Amino acid sequence: MGLNSATWIIEGVKRMDRVHFWNGNKSSSRQAYEVALLKACLRITDVNGQATSVYIDNTDYPGAADEGRVFETGADVLVTVAGNSKFDGINKLVVPSPLTKGLLGFRLLIVRDASLPQFAKFRSQAQLQQHSIGIPNTWADAALFRHNHYPVVERGSLDELFHRLKHKEFDYVALGVNEIEDIYNHLAAPLGGLSIEPSLMLYYPFPLVFYVNPNRPELAKRLQKGLQALQDTNEFSTIFNHNHDNLLEKFSLAGRTLFTLENPQLPQSMVNFQASLLD
Repeated sequence: MGLNSATWIIEGVKRMDRVHFWNGNKSSSRQAYEVALLKACLRITDVNGQATSVYIDNTDYPGAADEGRVFETGADVLVTVAGNSKFDGINKLVVPSPLTKGLLGFRLLIVRDASLPQFAKFRSQAQLQQHSIGIPNTWADAALFRHNHYPVVERGSLDELFHRLKHKEFDYVALGVNEIEDIYNHLAAPLGGLSIEPSLMLYYPFPLVFYVNPNRPELAKRLQKGLQALQDTNEFSTIFNHNHDNLLEKFSLAGRTLFTLENPQLPQSMVNFQASLLD
């Protein structure tokens, strides 16, 4: 989508500030949650009842270099995985507070229906490592899977991914539990012959954080303050639960066979990150 598809959301009546939020990830469910959380951070840190307007920019940047230069387009803030290599060497301010309890790092698989009996027999990570994973070009987790000795087919876009899976270019796709249903329903299910595998789950530390334009240090401080305030008032959990209702039960997460991977891309400030989803 281009900038013409971006929308304004006005928080309150008066406007003391304006925030350009690049909300360009591929899942509408993730987009909705990230907008809700950003708006809550800004609202809870409003000064003297004055409000902040948010410009929501859904521009799709197919190239990693283009996405890495998003601050040059005027964006003030975005949400991405901590340590995203697309932003290596890019001046930025990182708000080091995880936004989704590590949800994106819990990955479920989409496979061909004919492969379901085979995948149901896997009991070790070594068995899964004999099969190839398909990942869209430039996605941050391709290097992570290679680091963990998984054969990776990194090619094309998300829109093309499930056509390739169906035509046996690779054996499965892995997506976060907070995005898989939306993406499956829109892109995989219409093709037929593909299913969300019901018995396996991967996990790696993959926290989502705010990256802020270095020219907006006051915004970075405000978002950090807002996240803390949301935690202190329990509003963070309310927003999280509203946007991720019953995921544990819907996908039977607690009963799945779990394979754990390392994430070598985590920044030093988050190397001890542990997801809290299943706590």
